[in-house]
Amino acid sequence: MEQGVERVPELLGRFPGRRVLVLGDAMLDRYIWGEVARISPEAPVPVVSVGSESLRLGGAANVAHNIRALGGEPILVAVTGEDEGGRSLRRGLEERGISTAHLVVAPDRPTVEKTRVIARHQQVVRIDREEIRDVEGPAREALGAQLAAALPRVEAIVISDYGKGVISASLLDQWLPRFRTAGPPVCVDPKETHFHSYRRVTVLTPNLAEASFAAGHRIRDLASLDAVGRTLLEQLDADHLLITRGEEGMSLFARGGARVDIPSVGREVYDVTGAGDTVVGTLALALAAGGSMEEATRLANHAAGHVIREVGTATVAREELLESWRTGSPARIGAERRNGS
Repeated sequence: MEQGVERVPELLGRFPGRRVLVLGDAMLDRYIWGEVARISPEAPVPVVSVGSESLRLGGAANVAHNIRALGGEPILVAVTGEDEGGRSLRRGLEERGISTAHLVVAPDRPTVEKTRVIARHQQVVRIDREEIRDVEGPAREALGAQLAAALPRVEAIVISDYGKGVISASLLDQWLPRFRTAGPPVCVDPKETHFHSYRRVTVLTPNLAEASFAAGHRIRDLASLDAVGRTLLEQLDADHLLITRGEEGMSLFARGGARVDIPSVGREVYDVTGAGDTVVGTLALALAAGGSMEEATRLANHAAGHVIREVGTATVAREELLESWRTGSPARIGAERRNGS
């Protein structure tokens, strides 16, 4: 480890005011909560009696929300439609203290919206409203203008790629060199379709399935995990690769360094929805605050362990993250393994 664990409270204390650019696919998550008491006579499907509905921020908007909850200042550059979903998304951001000044409205496309029907903590069905195609024309030009305005002011960058159209190969070709020249760490939550466009970034945070797909080799055990991690790190010429492994925790790869396996601190897993948003948002904010990659990874691991105990997308506050670190980390840090290739 580059710096001692005693630095964590100090590092968390530097979170407030750190500016993080979040570029990607913002979504509106709608939840319908209810109970199932019978099966429909019309088809073999459950009948959900609705009790309540709620709206949450999803995708890149959830990344921004996680950064804001930890005290950071997210600058969200994303696209919404000129529709009720877009208006609801903007209201949700504003209510949480997140600026909407850098959002682009595209009248020719709907706001990405996911509706989840939940009964007794179980997802019954998900309904997606979206139109998957690259953002082009005036909306693409407006995205570029917002990026140019925001870039000089930020201390870290997150690319939140859900494959809905904001992130395209041409946009990455244009902006990744500018991000590298500007200097802040670039943290990428990648989609498989663009994986190999993310060259020479600071860190990518794929899950097991995404990493396996990108490498063309299924991860079955620690040996195949190591092979996939080393392959992707070399192919992408990235500084780091962080593979999230669900209940098994995370594995951090660095150029020229040993793999570090960090066990999960999640005690109960109710829902992993949005956990990747929490990981990449916390990671970027910790790097913006001056943390090392291992410190940032460990904090992201604790943050993810908190949100997976909630149903639906969730966030963690700095105080909760510090408490998790103090009460849950000492024994687990001792259990960490450093593995070579």
